[in-house]
Amino acid sequence: MHASLVSKKSKEFLALAAPLGYVAGVGRGATGFTTRSDIGPARDQNDVTDERHAPPPKKSKTEDEEEEENEDLNDANFDEFAGYGGSLFGNAPYEKDDEEADMIYESIDRRLDERRKERRELKFQEEIRKVREERPKIQQQFSDLKRKLVQVTDQEWLDIPEVGDARNRKERSIRMEQMTPLPDSILARAASVVSNATTTDVSAYGTATPAAGTSSVDLRKVGEARNTLIGIKLKQVADSVSGQTTVDPKGYLTDLQSMLPAYGGDIQDVKKARLLLKSVRDTNPGHTPAWIASARLEEVVGKVQVARNLIMKGTEACPKSEDCWLEAVRLQPPGDAAKVVVAQAVRQLPHSVKLWLKAADLEADVKAKKRVYRKALEHIPNSVKLWKTAVDLEDEDEARIMLARAVECCPQSVDMWLALAKLEPYDNAKAVLNKARQNIPNDRQIWLTAAKLEDTAGNKENVNKIIKRAIDSLNSHRVDVSREEWLADAEKCEQAGNVVTCQAIISNVIGMGVEHEDRLTVWLDDAETMSTKGSVECARAIYMHALDCFPSNERIWEEAAHFERAKGSRESLETLLQQAVVHCPKAEDLWLMGAKTKWLANDVNAARHILALAFKANPNSEKIWLAAVKLESENGHFSRARTLLKNARSSSMTARVLMKSIKLEWALGEIEEAKKLGKEAIKLYEKFDKMWMMMGQLEQVSGNQEQTRKLYNEGIKNCPNSVTLWILLARFEESSSNIIRARALLEKARLKMEKNEDLWLEAVQFERRNGNQLIASNLMAKALQHCPTSGKLWAAAIFMENRAQRKARSVDALKKCEHDAHVVLSIALLFWCDRKIQKSREWFARALKLDSDLGDTWGYLYLFEKQYGKGEILKDIEARCEKADPRHGQHWCKVSKDIANWRKDTIQILHLVAESLPPVEQL
Repeated sequence: MHASLVSKKSKEFLALAAPLGYVAGVGRGATGFTTRSDIGPARDQNDVTDERHAPPPKKSKTEDEEEEENEDLNDANFDEFAGYGGSLFGNAPYEKDDEEADMIYESIDRRLDERRKERRELKFQEEIRKVREERPKIQQQFSDLKRKLVQVTDQEWLDIPEVGDARNRKERSIRMEQMTPLPDSILARAASVVSNATTTDVSAYGTATPAAGTSSVDLRKVGEARNTLIGIKLKQVADSVSGQTTVDPKGYLTDLQSMLPAYGGDIQDVKKARLLLKSVRDTNPGHTPAWIASARLEEVVGKVQVARNLIMKGTEACPKSEDCWLEAVRLQPPGDAAKVVVAQAVRQLPHSVKLWLKAADLEADVKAKKRVYRKALEHIPNSVKLWKTAVDLEDEDEARIMLARAVECCPQSVDMWLALAKLEPYDNAKAVLNKARQNIPNDRQIWLTAAKLEDTAGNKENVNKIIKRAIDSLNSHRVDVSREEWLADAEKCEQAGNVVTCQAIISNVIGMGVEHEDRLTVWLDDAETMSTKGSVECARAIYMHALDCFPSNERIWEEAAHFERAKGSRESLETLLQQAVVHCPKAEDLWLMGAKTKWLANDVNAARHILALAFKANPNSEKIWLAAVKLESENGHFSRARTLLKNARSSSMTARVLMKSIKLEWALGEIEEAKKLGKEAIKLYEKFDKMWMMMGQLEQVSGNQEQTRKLYNEGIKNCPNSVTLWILLARFEESSSNIIRARALLEKARLKMEKNEDLWLEAVQFERRNGNQLIASNLMAKALQHCPTSGKLWAAAIFMENRAQRKARSVDALKKCEHDAHVVLSIALLFWCDRKIQKSREWFARALKLDSDLGDTWGYLYLFEKQYGKGEILKDIEARCEKADPRHGQHWCKVSKDIANWRKDTIQILHLVAESLPPVEQL
């Protein structure tokens, strides 16, 4: 069988050559292999392909497709305005006309570049200059020091110390770091140690054998044992045979602790600094800062005695250095040692003011201080500081003598002259100030002191002369004193009580540097500024000077009268008004202010007399007629008031005169007479809305509903833009149970005046009164859209929210109208509801500061302080309210305009308003 296998016949094709294109293993999917020396396929490129499915032939690309492929469509190449970048005609042929166009554009670019070249170069140079200023070169930083090197002599150059090596010997000797591996036994022993802060392994140093029972020592216990041992030794010393000891056993350990240096820095830094300073002292022993720095270094590290020794050596090396002696005195302990050092110092430097002052400070006795100062003045008689300190220690008589000597030694010291003039009597003081002006002619304080002296002596005529001479003298010596400085001096004179001097300064300098056309405006602004600062006399002097220059100007008289009413007395106001009506007889307001002043002083006859004079100067004046009627009616003389009104109607039948006539008859109960006058007034003044209001209210009081409705409707036809008429008519319909008609009237009014806050507020309150809370909320939202900055609407919107949401609503209100008194009042009421008393009081004050004419704020504040305040606070509120005389406010007007309260004063109205306000809990 074996033989048959050996003799088997081989395949015939094995001896034949391979056919063309044959590759071994193609049937199995093989395509050849590569070797290191032949990278690539195992067959040539010209071999016949063996793929059964050949790839499709590639389609030739057109020129447009090639351009699309070459186009750069990246986002970085895209511009929102110009689109993708690149040339639009980049592939077009470049012809001769293109070349000519490019040449023309290049010539234009060159021309434009030449025009901007100078500006661009200047801008570039400016940028370079700024950069060099911000970041100068090191060479530029030291240029000034290099220039100073020219002044350095050869000896000074040789005295510069050489730069030594500040490193220690170990740092200078560089060694190769040796690394020695530790055996495992040491690592294992270290790992077995439990405490790593208070114990240490002693076996590592060869002091213990491996057979020892323990391998660590507690360092804390060692320290405690050392303290115990020292305590035992101290007891033995204390219990000596002689019975006496010089050792304090209790304070010894404390002294040891106090001997530790207080410096907490690196000791190597101290050594380096000490070495460097020693080098400076050795090379230049006359350099004072080196000695001072060395002493302070030793003081910092706790070596005070070394510092003293060093600074004393410094005084020997620099005996003429004031700073060195002062440092030596400072380092000495207080007592005789410091006095000895300062004595040596003044012997070396007898003309040093600081050393003499230091010597006087070291003395505890006043007599010794005086002795030191007098000794110092013998050496330095021209020292102002020494004279001042010496004079402060003396009594009045001795001070006068010393100041007389001081002004001889220091004739240019203004303070010395003024102090001497203050101590001298009147005649001697005048002589002293005259000498002072001769020695110092360019100082205005001497002139002002002379004016104050005459003012105090009662010589008011000389004060104005002195101020004029002062201004002329200072101008002749070319001393520039501004107008503001003179006004500041006037304020100081007023504070010192020299009113005449203040007035003289104002009258002489108020026109300084002011244009002729601007005098009135500038002077009134100055007067208001002075009044705000509290300088009453300065403001009054400015008003008086302005009235002297403009005697017939009604505005100045009115502002001066308001100033006197606020800051002055009743007598000064009456005097001013008497002068005012003489210069301005046609000024009705000035006459009325004078009459009111007399009336408030309970002098009714004088007020009548003033009004009679006003009638003569201003016949048929409506204001004067009405003021006379008010004077008579307020004092209960109704027949006189009626007569005056009748005369007024016959001479000047104005709308206000008719309205006051109707109101007086209504208040006195004469309804029919009031209606009669009202009908007459309507015929004459049908466009005057207040006439229709009063007639409608008269008919409503009489119970004539149809006539009331008719009058209100006619009033709206004649006065379609009168908001109050629309509201009165709507309220009348509401009171008559015509809810739908009232709502329609309010909507009609809002269509005519959609930006009016009062109409929107009335509509919201109307819906709330009738229980329509949802409609009211919607109306409020629309109202805030039409009137987003209305304080009344925002204040009402705050209390329409739930209690938890009111705070957020108040924040929105403050953002929209921060400086509105209604919003601020509502926030004060919110704090009141939360029982935050102090905050509520602060917001009430803020509301009054914003608008003191809002009567509702006064009413709520009075009610608030009545609940949480004291009686004195209530009286203060009444006085302030009477002074403010409020006229507006929903609750205030409802009470004050009630015909039953027509004779009540402001305080009575305040009480009634506070009683009529709803409780805060119900808001």
